[in-house]
Amino acid sequence: QVQLTESGGGLVQAGGSLRLSCAISGRTFSSGAMGWFRQAPGKGREVVAQINWSGTSTYYDYSVKGRFTISRDNARNTVYLQMNSLKPEDTAVYYCAADPYIMDVGHTLNEYDYWGQGTQVTVSS
Repeated sequence: QVQLTESGGGLVQAGGSLRLSCAISGRTFSSGAMGWFRQAPGKGREVVAQINWSGTSTYYDYSVKGRFTISRDNARNTVYLQMNSLKPEDTAVYYCAADPYIMDVGHTLNEYDYWGQGTQVTVSS
């Protein structure tokens, strides 16, 4: 059974940084994109960033572009999200997702089959 486990969330002041990690266990993926999504209180889940298998193609929502960086280590079955210059509006539960059949970036959240349980990120002003 595939499990995605996020870590690295927490409370940080505006302007600070956090690094999220998401590890896949239970199955070794040999292909596929991974992504980070977030859901703020009272809002729908939205895409934050996506990365293809080789790491050569990435996608960022305009709200995080230039501040967040997605990366992956396929040998460790892990994807990362480095978040810098955090803002209070970045406060949300952050989820990672993976799908071995998604070959590129820019896919909607409904297309991802595997999801983690989420990690809370809170940015205070």
